[in-house]
Amino acid sequence: MRAERFAILGCGSIGTRHLGNLLALGARAVLVYDPHPAAREAASSRFGVPVAASLDAVWAWRPTVAFITAPTSEHLGLALAAAEHECHLFIEKPLAASLEGTERLLALVQERQLVTLVGCNLRFQPGLQAAKRLLDDGAIGRVVAARIEFGQYLPDWRPASDYRTSYSARAELGGGIILDAIHEIDYARWLLGEPEAVACFAGRLSQLEITSEDTAALLLRCGGAIVELHLDYVQRVYSRTCQLIGEEGMVRWDYSTGTLRWFSARTRSWATLTNPLGWTANDMYLAEVQHFLACLRGEQLPALDVAGGRRVLQIALTAKQAACEGRVITLGGPGD
Repeated sequence: MRAERFAILGCGSIGTRHLGNLLALGARAVLVYDPHPAAREAASSRFGVPVAASLDAVWAWRPTVAFITAPTSEHLGLALAAAEHECHLFIEKPLAASLEGTERLLALVQERQLVTLVGCNLRFQPGLQAAKRLLDDGAIGRVVAARIEFGQYLPDWRPASDYRTSYSARAELGGGIILDAIHEIDYARWLLGEPEAVACFAGRLSQLEITSEDTAALLLRCGGAIVELHLDYVQRVYSRTCQLIGEEGMVRWDYSTGTLRWFSARTRSWATLTNPLGWTANDMYLAEVQHFLACLRGEQLPALDVAGGRRVLQIALTAKQAACEGRVITLGGPGD
């Protein structure tokens, strides 16, 4: 690993996960910051790394890489500040809570030739990677439709804390199931191509004490395929699945069971692929950080850079707009 200096900006669950994985991969110069003293001290105590009491102290330390792992509403401001200090950027999904200011960030990272990655850990899940290979190989022919689902009861996400105080529960902090489950929009685009149009129904339909939407149904047109996405904070049993319907077969992926099943019309038979023996959820986060480090070394291109992350955010926000306005919205190009 190059002698990078890593600043972790946000010590919640995802920030501490990335911190632990960075250290496991050999990072030595690491500094953590969180505006809440208890959070940063807990991370320091657990991992034995120094803390900064302020952002000024972070920049005085002269980091070369920043992990933006604060609540969604803080992503853009922290990313802009880090880019101004010439830090390469790992930004947790979503890129921001709105598009305002994202063009400035994009221009800044391009001008300063910074390496960027927006959190896209499902791209490193073995079943979805296998699905991508099958589609790229034409194994199920032309895809005409897809059904994608994610649901989990919000109070179960972080059982040790009150869900009502989380950013997920608060629209003003960038919460809501559409932005929280933006992974599903990202991998639909990754598997099936650029969305051309979006429609959406969404709202707070349950008794959860939140100000953000808890249920959403999106329709996308991706490369000619019709894609249905169901997202919710309500299901009492975690569910994350994808079904891809092609003219020559079908693929079904289930995160919970760790399986991908593929039906071939040519052989009239099913094949089943499973996660590697001993695989855990942290393995995809570890692979994601390994990928980012490889990008820093110039060995790989980012799976989802700031430009791609901005496009995924644009699609998610357009879905919110479509739900508010009750209409189908045609999407412009990625540069719009």
